[in-house]
Amino acid sequence: MAISRAQLVKELEPGLNALFGLEYKRYEDEAAQIFDNESSDRAFEEEVMLSGFGTADVKPEGSGVQYDDAQETYTARYTHETVALAFALTEEAIEDNLYDRISSRYTKALARSMATSKQVKGANVLINAFAASGYNGGDGESLCGNAHPTLNGNQSNVPSTAADLSETSLEQALIDIAGYQDERGLKIAAQGQKMIIPKELQFTAERIMKSQGRVGTADNDINAIKAMGMVPQGYTVNHYLTDTDAWFIKTDVPNGMKHFVRAPLKTAMEGDFDTGNVRYKARERYSFGWSDWRGIYGNQGA
Repeated sequence: MAISRAQLVKELEPGLNALFGLEYKRYEDEAAQIFDNESSDRAFEEEVMLSGFGTADVKPEGSGVQYDDAQETYTARYTHETVALAFALTEEAIEDNLYDRISSRYTKALARSMATSKQVKGANVLINAFAASGYNGGDGESLCGNAHPTLNGNQSNVPSTAADLSETSLEQALIDIAGYQDERGLKIAAQGQKMIIPKELQFTAERIMKSQGRVGTADNDINAIKAMGMVPQGYTVNHYLTDTDAWFIKTDVPNGMKHFVRAPLKTAMEGDFDTGNVRYKARERYSFGWSDWRGIYGNQGA
């Protein structure tokens, strides 16, 4: 007895779903090293950033306490994108009993495409971090720049002079991060947590982060970065970054780099009456971005 399309779908779908899941998990979620995950139940998310308060005044005896107002400074917006892809098994392939071999290959390819698309979209936030226009945040500036407007003047999350990754440039980056201020100019005691680098810098990063002594010198000096535990989460390699000498440091400032999940990854399979084809698709909905630029520090390299 010939198997119907409905029966074929019922028989094939569980196996293809399992195969899809196994193949998808083969690809590391490198974006998770950059972004903090949050869920969403709307078409977009908006996060209003507040200024906080200025320094507290001395209250003379018998006088009233001074009041301050926290102001809304800017709004960060995350617009979710639907990412989907599908393939079809033709009626003829099913008729010739080729569906088992073809569907397995197609399902693996689909999983690879969905995984890669997500990583590329996440990496694009850093790839365009220094863009002069077109990739601006809620404050109207690029992610990494020296003109982030605040109530206390412009602030920066880039070095005064771009430099390749080295012990000296990394130390300066950590000093710059420690000098981060809030919208009112108050120090926020920010610290670097993790370095994010392209694959081309992994050997340089390994030497800088893990050598007991200073790199490239015969002096008996300790590696202060390692000894002081200045980058506690070490470094992570992102294989989707395209600039071979740009590097970044994720800080401990909250509400920085964010990944909103509107609809998690889901697969589905169905038969088509008109063509006789069997179709299999994958779909998810998400967005990448940032709210507070202080969540990252960027250096374009020399």
